[in-house]
Amino acid sequence: MFGDAVRRWSVVAGIWGAFYGTAVAAPLSESPREEWTLVREIPLPGKATRLDYMSLDPSDNRLYLAHLGDGRLVVFDTKKSRVIADLPGFPHVHGVLVVPGLHRVYATVSTLSRRKAGRLVVLDSRTLHGVAKISVGIHPDGLDYESTTGRLFVSNEWGGSVSVVDALHERVIGTIPLGGEVGNTRVDPVAHRVWATVQTQNLLVGMDPKSLTVVRRIPLPCRHPHGLLIRGKRHLALVACERDASLLGVDLVTGRILFRSTTGKRPDVLSEDPSRHLLFVASESGVVDVFRLGDHLEKLSEKFLGVRAHSVLVDPRSSLLYFPFENRGDRPVLRIYEWKKQGEKS
Repeated sequence: MFGDAVRRWSVVAGIWGAFYGTAVAAPLSESPREEWTLVREIPLPGKATRLDYMSLDPSDNRLYLAHLGDGRLVVFDTKKSRVIADLPGFPHVHGVLVVPGLHRVYATVSTLSRRKAGRLVVLDSRTLHGVAKISVGIHPDGLDYESTTGRLFVSNEWGGSVSVVDALHERVIGTIPLGGEVGNTRVDPVAHRVWATVQTQNLLVGMDPKSLTVVRRIPLPCRHPHGLLIRGKRHLALVACERDASLLGVDLVTGRILFRSTTGKRPDVLSEDPSRHLLFVASESGVVDVFRLGDHLEKLSEKFLGVRAHSVLVDPRSSLLYFPFENRGDRPVLRIYEWKKQGEKS
């Protein structure tokens, strides 16, 4: 009976996709075909408070974690599986980005005010010493680095803009207004464009990193787009929409919505395993979705990992998955998982 229901769902989904010009992700199979293996759990310093984004430096095996609730930046050695630094001075830290070629780590910190500007804190990755504090916009969140111009692009969520920072001289050189709350900002390294989600306008906006102008606005058929990942070689944007728990695939050349799927409630962080063509979508509800990325989108898994497991990072060298949990037995922990299909070799 269940198989018949799945087949009926597939027919309806196909009709829906044909009508709207959008492919719908295939449903999960009748029986689980995936394996989640907990490789290691490491206690993190500080209180059982919210953790946010992460960034990996493969050149020295360091993982940087934003401990938002404690206002600290945690540095974890992925090779030795231990915390090597717990740095204070990052109030309400959200985004973190390491740029190995510059030996710099960047973190966005906020005042939690809709009137006062936040800051971009800059560290030397070799010494972990502070280098600069740069005033950006209101409630800075996500950020990314565009290598051809040497510029950083910072999402000012409540400020409705993107701050542009000259990484070499460590100063703001411009602000791009986007007309609404800005979610994540990501660089397309192939087309040399910068993209950002505008949550309150349901838009995906493209910017020129040289002229600092808006060059494209793509309406999105979803509510409150926030998470964003760019696959430059495929000219594809993957957008996680918080208020209707959905994932969109957007053609960055035509603006067409190529596919969509459901996710856990309030999807947040997206991370790709490029060697296996897998996408992991973590949500505030604690559900993690796994998709196969190809000409079509295929959902392979949907699993509840833990309360507010909203941040995920894949190490592309090992395919290991890093998830920070704010409260496991009244303490924060970093959990390292391995995911594979049943029968797949490690």
